Amino acid sequence: MADQSPCDQPGGKLTRRKALKGLATGIGVLALPAPQASASVWDAFFQRHFRELGQDDLKRVLARLETAYRQEYGRPVTVKATPPIDGVRFGYGLDLSRCIGCRRCVYACVAENNPSRQPQIHWIRVVRLRKGKGIDLDQAEHYYNPPQVPEDGHFYLPVQCQQCERPSCTRACPVQATWLEPDGIVAIDYNWCIGCRYCMAACPYGARHFNWEKAAIPAGELNPDTHYLGNRPRPVGVVEKCTFCIQRTREQPGRYPACVEACPVGARKFGNLLDPKGEISHLLANKRVFILKQELNTQPKFFYFFAN
Repeated sequence: MADQSPCDQPGGKLTRRKALKGLATGIGVLALPAPQASASVWDAFFQRHFRELGQDDLKRVLARLETAYRQEYGRPVTVKATPPIDGVRFGYGLDLSRCIGCRRCVYACVAENNPSRQPQIHWIRVVRLRKGKGIDLDQAEHYYNPPQVPEDGHFYLPVQCQQCERPSCTRACPVQATWLEPDGIVAIDYNWCIGCRYCMAACPYGARHFNWEKAAIPAGELNPDTHYLGNRPRPVGVVEKCTFCIQRTREQPGRYPACVEACPVGARKFGNLLDPKGEISHLLANKRVFILKQELNTQPKFFYFFAN
């Protein structure tokens, strides 16, 4: 089960205010609003932790965000806070014998989850490896660009947040801005993140990404259907990552993340680990699966396998 140390609780000893005070002369200053920032920006900065918000406070926060996004992008934006579904623990499977390295998953994720286009942020990375060499990430090629895929002599390994059951990133966060949700999603409260990037250093999968600049998202490309913990536009100076398309998978039970729907060869699988008749349970029971960096005991819920 998940690590339930005091640092994973909102009431932990080190508060966000104390952390910002200690970091104010260093990297933490990235998270401070500009002196001329509007009242709504400062309201967001001093907002309580997401897990401490009452229903009335939460409604006000969501309404404030929707108003701010509508003003910025010139179109209505919905920000939800749909809670975890009882009896659900999400898991993911990836058939490496089918993956063709086309990166359609990458761009489906971009269209769904509102990352910055310039500078580019991708929550999914697909790397190229040589057949016969095994999965040696030191030899992985990140920037392959052949005329056509798949290529002879190669196979492909997509990597994204592994949604670990024992996530090292949550233990590293000094202000508990990231935590493991009951449905297995490792979440981030972007309004609570102080931009220290300790979680990035702790993540062994390179799955977390920092916003060095204000996200550039053309208004016409913005996905207006968002979740507070997921694909709402992120501010500068915070960390973001894959959330299993929380705005889809919680709002419409049974719906797949965008990357799963986009895969042209059916290499990606997704479902409820607690459902004994579900696809993921069948996969774990009948395929020879493995996880990345098993020796670290982070216990990912992202499983790789070769079906052929």
